[in-house]
Amino acid sequence: MVNQLVWNEQYNIGVEAIDKEHRRLFRILNKLVDFGREESKSQWVCQESVKYFKDHTIQHFLDEEAYMEEVGYVGRKIHTRIHRNFRENTLPALEKELELSEYSPDAVNHFIGVCAGWLIGHTLIEDRAIVSGKPIKQWENLLPDEEQAVMGQVIVNQLHSMFQLNTQLVSNCYGGEKFGNGIYYRLIYSTKEKKKCEFLLVFEEQLIISTMGSVMETKSGALSVMMMNATRYTARQLVEYVKEHLAELDEAEVKEEQLLTYEQFQKVFEKHSPQFSLLFDTGKGYFAYCMSAIDMMPVVESGITIITENAMAEVGKYLNQNRSENAVGSTRKKILVVDDSAFVLKMMKQLLGNDYEVITVSSGLSAFRAITLNRPDLVLLDYEMPVCKGSQVLEMMHAEKEFADIPVFFLSAKADRESIQKVLELKPQRYLTKSLPPEKIKKEIDVFFEGKAAGAAAQ
Repeated sequence: MVNQLVWNEQYNIGVEAIDKEHRRLFRILNKLVDFGREESKSQWVCQESVKYFKDHTIQHFLDEEAYMEEVGYVGRKIHTRIHRNFRENTLPALEKELELSEYSPDAVNHFIGVCAGWLIGHTLIEDRAIVSGKPIKQWENLLPDEEQAVMGQVIVNQLHSMFQLNTQLVSNCYGGEKFGNGIYYRLIYSTKEKKKCEFLLVFEEQLIISTMGSVMETKSGALSVMMMNATRYTARQLVEYVKEHLAELDEAEVKEEQLLTYEQFQKVFEKHSPQFSLLFDTGKGYFAYCMSAIDMMPVVESGITIITENAMAEVGKYLNQNRSENAVGSTRKKILVVDDSAFVLKMMKQLLGNDYEVITVSSGLSAFRAITLNRPDLVLLDYEMPVCKGSQVLEMMHAEKEFADIPVFFLSAKADRESIQKVLELKPQRYLTKSLPPEKIKKEIDVFFEGKAAGAAAQ
């Protein structure tokens, strides 16, 4: 079980009624943590605690929506949709998992982790946007809930028809987060009127192995070129089936097909405001379906392009690249770079990429997700970021026992004594100014890891 969740003051957005309810929801989750330890009555007490949390969450959403209407918040409609998605999709999926497992410790932990992560993330991003008056733009093109629900059911039905998978829609606001080892597949369609539409399909590797692998009776437990090609054509069939429910794309044809790395997928995803962004739990692994109109889409770095003449070779190259990156990544130290500047992220990737596995994210919330999904050996953290500052990310890490020992180097454009003193009070391992020569930054990181290695060897 989780030990304890810690509420930090930076989660407050400055509206007393909302902040008070956020703290209450956190306390309820902590009661669930405590009750889960009482084995003699854990299932009954957990059931009651889950119901209590759900009831308070629903009431909190109603109160927050009334406040947004009262202050005339322009992003109220999108914000309300995010509430509805959590209430009608995420919570029921978590409750079903609890019931099927008879409230096992793993399922309770999963419930607590998802709810706490959602509560923190939603508070730091969407709720804080209420105070600033500037809504989050990522979801501004999402189609109405009714269309989301229909599309979700279309995909659920088709996955069951194809593979007998008992699939659940987990979220209709999938934010591009990484889940497990993924395969990232991109299709670009064009209509006779030259309108373009993009589909991004994300498969967890274990989903492909358990579906395509079982059909092909493979015993290797690893993806093969044949399995990947079968997945490509199956994905195309799924998209063609989906297109039948989108009148404007009825006669659209595929113009480009690509396989992306996760980094390339992130770049594509971040440039778009999707119309659909659905995340499913198939019971055999996660699957995401995203669709965007791209008539005015900026040019974005793409991955391996597949054409009939090169399909086998290019798919093989993609799989080898994935295996190579996974193998190299397993032996190299992982560094997470967090900065809202695309230039800084690119520079740090180039500077460190030869010797370290470098993961880059552009916001504080993304940093916390990245730390959870792929624990780094070091975090290079921009001190000055909008919405969720570097100091808040560090405080959140210190508050979580699992992440408290991850070393952090702050990166800052400020080099005056007062700013440095303020940062050092937060107790990072290092404070580096962005004005330092790149080779000096690299040297500081190398020396840090060399020191750790020497210390471990001496023990």
